[in-house]
Amino acid sequence: MSAANRGRVLRAATRSFLRHGYRSSVDDIARRAGVAKQTVYHHFPGKDALFKEVATGLTARVLVELGDDDAGELRASLVAFGLAYRRRVLGSEGVAMFRTLTAEVPRFPALARALYAGGAGATVGRLAERLAAAMRAGRLRREEPRFAAELLLGMLAGQDRIKRLYGMDGSARGERRQVTRTVDCFLRAFAVHGGRS
Repeated sequence: MSAANRGRVLRAATRSFLRHGYRSSVDDIARRAGVAKQTVYHHFPGKDALFKEVATGLTARVLVELGDDDAGELRASLVAFGLAYRRRVLGSEGVAMFRTLTAEVPRFPALARALYAGGAGATVGRLAERLAAAMRAGRLRREEPRFAAELLLGMLAGQDRIKRLYGMDGSARGERRQVTRTVDCFLRAFAVHGGRS
């Protein structure tokens, strides 16, 4: 029963923090979880610890894995990755998470660095490895792989994330076309001697 209660507390806290940010009260989280306030404190020593646990869980959900591209075509692999990445970071939970965690960076700077390293930073690192392999294979022109990865991620989310943060343009219509155009633009920028990748 203890593990079930902990899970209920975490689910309730996640919903509450995404909706109200750090100002969520432990009383409200306990009520939403259907447990006593003492049960929350049995599992988490305080609201800071509960927030850190929720933030870590949210960051793990947004991390986008890259599939194996060794036998595949680079363009198709990047389009599939781009679609998954946009679904995670531009979906309602991804945008709410971004709002919540960004607001609390000054309060939890060490946690923010750890969350970046384990989430967005890990995605950059994995994408950079994939792009570095394509560069070594002569499929992309040589460039610093981390720069290329950050550039592609920025192209995939950039203005759309800002619009969604302001409550504009939340539709996913034309998502595949948008991602395909972005990937094609990226591949043209990193083409080997003007050729196709």
